[in-house]
Amino acid sequence: MYQSELLKSLIPVAFLCLCTQSSIAQEYELSPEEKAYFAEMQRIMESLTPQTGDISIGGDLVTLAVPEEFYFLDADDAETVLVDMWGNPPGQEVLGMLFPANFTPLDYESWAVTIEYSDDGHVSDDDVADINYDELLSDMQTDARATNPDRVDEGYESIEIIGWAEPPQYVAASRKLYWAKEIRFGEAEETTLNYEIRALGRTGVLSMTFIAPTSQLGVINQNREAVLAMAEFNPGRRYEDFDSSIDKVAAYGVGALVAGKVAAKSGLFAGLLLLLKKLGIFILIGIGALGRKIKSLFGSQELKPPA
Repeated sequence: MYQSELLKSLIPVAFLCLCTQSSIAQEYELSPEEKAYFAEMQRIMESLTPQTGDISIGGDLVTLAVPEEFYFLDADDAETVLVDMWGNPPGQEVLGMLFPANFTPLDYESWAVTIEYSDDGHVSDDDVADINYDELLSDMQTDARATNPDRVDEGYESIEIIGWAEPPQYVAASRKLYWAKEIRFGEAEETTLNYEIRALGRTGVLSMTFIAPTSQLGVINQNREAVLAMAEFNPGRRYEDFDSSIDKVAAYGVGALVAGKVAAKSGLFAGLLLLLKKLGIFILIGIGALGRKIKSLFGSQELKPPA
């Protein structure tokens, strides 16, 4: 497990220098508001405790085997990142988050994976062979267009589902599936990646959502198998432990998972809203060049476990 002292030492030196008004800060001519923002982010960064190795989440539900190429933040730290760093409303109810070890949550090229669990019951995979994913995509596009007026009325941007960024794939041996949609919010030039992993358990589904722009699809694909392999339900909680005489059965199958028909608890496209909030960090202070400043000032350093 990492210690907070280690994380403090791994914050980029340029970031630390900001708070002492170093030559770097002078070079970028940061405003007092920007300096205060970075100082607050430093304080929050120092409070986080990244972890690696075998980590139990959800009580005795799932074990994550987190290799040194990644780190895990528990539910409390994940709430801190999502709410205090990325500006989301409180109450995200995630079990934790995964990050690549060479990025902090504030790095310009950072991406992450949120982890949640739904205990709606045992999801049958009997419908997998019969799913027409092209038709499913068309239905989702129609649903998105139909809900756009309500989204706009509630102050959100409209959504356009452009297509599959990665077509759905179901791995029967591990009872895991993944897919990715390319989505555009409003008139945004850059599209957003909605990349999902689902692991089926005895009485529920573990959800792992990549938070990244579409431009990082290649990077996510390179890391997908590693993330897929990390999460395993514990004995007694596995898909094959299902007992029809006592266990609840979900009212939906694999097709509904992919279509997002069962997203009522977290809200449809919830992961995408998290991404938009994250990207919003780079415009909160209100200057166009801030993104470039952050890219330079938060130069990535690979996180390594203590010797």
